[in-house]
Amino acid sequence: MKVIVAVTGASGAIYARQCIEQLLAAEQVEQIALIVSDKGCEVLRYEGVELPESEKIVRYDNDDMFSPVASGSAAWDAMIIIPASMGSVGRIAAGVSLSLIERAADVMLKERRRLIVVVRETPYSLIHLRNMTTLTEAGATILPASPSFYSHPESISQATMSVVERVIEHAGIKMPHYSFSGR
Repeated sequence: MKVIVAVTGASGAIYARQCIEQLLAAEQVEQIALIVSDKGCEVLRYEGVELPESEKIVRYDNDDMFSPVASGSAAWDAMIIIPASMGSVGRIAAGVSLSLIERAADVMLKERRRLIVVVRETPYSLIHLRNMTTLTEAGATILPASPSFYSHPESISQATMSVVERVIEHAGIKMPHYSFSGR
């Protein structure tokens, strides 16, 4: 399985790091294309998060519109935008592809492949809601970065992992994860 991971300028860089770590641990993931926007780099630095390195990861510049992720013929299986800024969501929803992240998302939608958008914003404006509705109608999965607390997390890392586990599952990757069983 080939997965694109895009990191935009929304707060929540820990989600990106944990997601990449989980993808690297997944046997079925053979390659990860990593695209980080300029603002995403700034947020990573500000939040003190470093992304993993691996031979499975190929980094692409967000301005490289000639990279394989910009073409439907490259046949990527899934794309995860984590975290997704509302600016990125709006541009993708409008079909505006000014960057590689936006173009790759557009390709995933037009090719009817998995696009998981992990929005990290609160509260939502009506514009945000309409843009997320547009993406959902186009085939994307909107997965808010809203941790669950059923597992009684004891750290921020454990809480954020509940979101990452859902992301991995929606990307079609089978991995062990917490499952709420009720009382």
